[in-house]
Amino acid sequence: MPPLSQQQSNEFSRILKSRYRELWSDVQRELANAQPYSEIAGETHDLEDQATADVLVDINLADIHRNIGEMRDIESALERIVGLSYGTCTDCGTDIGLDRLRAWPTAKRCQPCQGRYERQHATPKHPSM
Repeated sequence: MPPLSQQQSNEFSRILKSRYRELWSDVQRELANAQPYSEIAGETHDLEDQATADVLVDINLADIHRNIGEMRDIESALERIVGLSYGTCTDCGTDIGLDRLRAWPTAKRCQPCQGRYERQHATPKHPSM
């Protein structure tokens, strides 16, 4: 794939910024929703209610953490657009490909390099009961 045209760069920039705004709204909503659960968790004297409130707080925090991670990926992709390296694999320097970028706009690796990265950084499975 040749370097992205200005039109393509603008398109991806719009897509990424729109997704960033969605995630920011989600994070704000999740933070607002987490407050009542954390208050309930601290006020309950029933172990079941406290456990339920704790689980709800943990779920909200996990959602927030995931969204913030995606926001960081978007910020990185926007920096690559500005630096004219968007669409180029950070590992091998080859083109990522428009189809992959359209499916995963924050992609920073080509498919072969991403596969290698995932195999090298895979979390070992732990035995379960």
